[in-house]
Amino acid sequence: MREATKGIIAMVATCTVWGLSGIYYKLLEHVPPIEILAHRTLWSLIFFALVLTVQGRLAALFGAIGTRRALMLTALAALMISLNWFVFITSIQIGRAMEASLGYYVFPLVAVLLGAVVLKERLGGAQLLAVALAALAVVTLSLGLGVPPWIGLVLSLSFGLYGLVKKGLSVGPVVSVTAEVMLLSPIAIIVLWLAHADGGGAFGGSWRDSGLLAFSGFLTGAPLILFSYAAKRVTLATVGLVQYLNPTLQFLVATFWFLEPFSPWHGVAFGMIWVALAIYTTASWRQDRATRRAVVRS
Repeated sequence: MREATKGIIAMVATCTVWGLSGIYYKLLEHVPPIEILAHRTLWSLIFFALVLTVQGRLAALFGAIGTRRALMLTALAALMISLNWFVFITSIQIGRAMEASLGYYVFPLVAVLLGAVVLKERLGGAQLLAVALAALAVVTLSLGLGVPPWIGLVLSLSFGLYGLVKKGLSVGPVVSVTAEVMLLSPIAIIVLWLAHADGGGAFGGSWRDSGLLAFSGFLTGAPLILFSYAAKRVTLATVGLVQYLNPTLQFLVATFWFLEPFSPWHGVAFGMIWVALAIYTTASWRQDRATRRAVVRS
């Protein structure tokens, strides 16, 4: 099997797990989101630490935060990803999974906009059109529903800022995420201590809940490792295209599994965003192909 084919399979598997993860969190809807987040943080730390130990790279974890700049960037990344995780878990529990899928659809365009504003990256005409169309979709949905889609906006912005901060880190994704959850772990321990102090707390209450909460570490870590494996074997354009499988599965789960309402305003907004993504993806694919041709000619 060709390496590129292995990469695509790994990428599809990654996005499938991410896209269907809402079903898992729905099984824990009786557990407070902050408690689930604390468990996800600690079990992820255990999972990643074991992976790095097996790989003989545990020492790299402390090198990842060895300087003040690296520590500050890692802390900021940890803040952004924890906010993203918390809002996503909450969206599932309060019946707003469809809005969460909207956020992950919009995320690539938010990332492009952040790149232009913060990194001064130049946007082509197609990219500007795609970003403008996505913004118009958000405005349309806000006017139609009478309230902005805050969940989608927070998810897309937090994930976009997370990616922006990660650009400043020199370590790989597994090491950097391990460092992030390590910094968050003291807060997670305090949250769980408070949850269990008065006799509450989900872990230990039943085998089902305890097993599901412990599984959050694997559910977080395994897709990230698969993503890292895939990113080394396929082009960025392919990664970007396959990533749309994630919000698409989230959308389908929200519509057909959770039976969340899909109003005409949702139809208009999602339609505009899908068109924006089609424009953006086509432009990115053409740019990637032109770059590869230029490399071959040189």
